[in-house]
Amino acid sequence: MSELYDQIVSQRGKLGNLTARIPGFRGYLDNKARRTADRMLRDYVAGLIEKRIARLTEIENIILDNGGLAHMSETRSAKTRLQTYHDRVKAAAPGYSGFFEAVKIGPDEMEKLYSFDEAQIRFADQFDEALDTLQQAAQQNEGLKEAIAALNQVSQDANEAFSLRESVLTDLDKSLGS
Repeated sequence: MSELYDQIVSQRGKLGNLTARIPGFRGYLDNKARRTADRMLRDYVAGLIEKRIARLTEIENIILDNGGLAHMSETRSAKTRLQTYHDRVKAAAPGYSGFFEAVKIGPDEMEKLYSFDEAQIRFADQFDEALDTLQQAAQQNEGLKEAIAALNQVSQDANEAFSLRESVLTDLDKSLGS
């Protein structure tokens, strides 16, 4: 499909990685709880992203304090992409719809879905790294353009990965005959 798709599928970890990060999460193991698990996962990721947006606002204040008004349109663009990702994750319809109840999903399909769900959490970590770099650049008042560009790239990749996840769910739904 795409390089990002291949990267997500190849970087999958163990189910324990996902369950360890989300308190109360067990939905992948119980067919009837998958819709709840999907909602729980997306609420958790959305909460993580909200914190990153708040942190970006704090970093923008550092940039402004250091005379970086010229960078505000760039940080606004990064914040818009980050907010878009948050909104998509938060507002998406549950991905584990009725087709799980009607058709027994196989381990290969479940692994594919798990890969994309795990990737959503990995993006939160990547946002942290990009924000760390941006904060350091803001405090030193150098390398801001590059740091903002890196944050924009992570935001773009996260949005693309979420689109791929939606595609996988749609394709799976079609292939299972729902």
